[in-house]
Amino acid sequence: AELWMFTLPECAPCLQFEREVGDRYALTEEGRRAPLRRLRLDAPLPPAFVAAAPIVAAPTFVLTDQGMEISRITGYSSDELFWMRLSALIAKLPPDD
Repeated sequence: AELWMFTLPECAPCLQFEREVGDRYALTEEGRRAPLRRLRLDAPLPPAFVAAAPIVAAPTFVLTDQGMEISRITGYSSDELFWMRLSALIAKLPPDD
């Protein structure tokens, strides 16, 4: 699984996410289960990435499993809300082998 963050350099909520969550994400259980991959919103999608719908806002966090979208979070307002929403997304993943 991977968590894709679609971002833009001038995006204030994206910068807020980086300050509040960015560096410590990889140190968390969620970060180990679904590593964070950053991609500019205006960049082409990776070839193996299959989105369920167009990604039109930054930040958008898309949880994928084997390249297929499981679910997404659009926007960012606080670390507390992000972790709560991410936990709900991670629960949708198939169990680890």
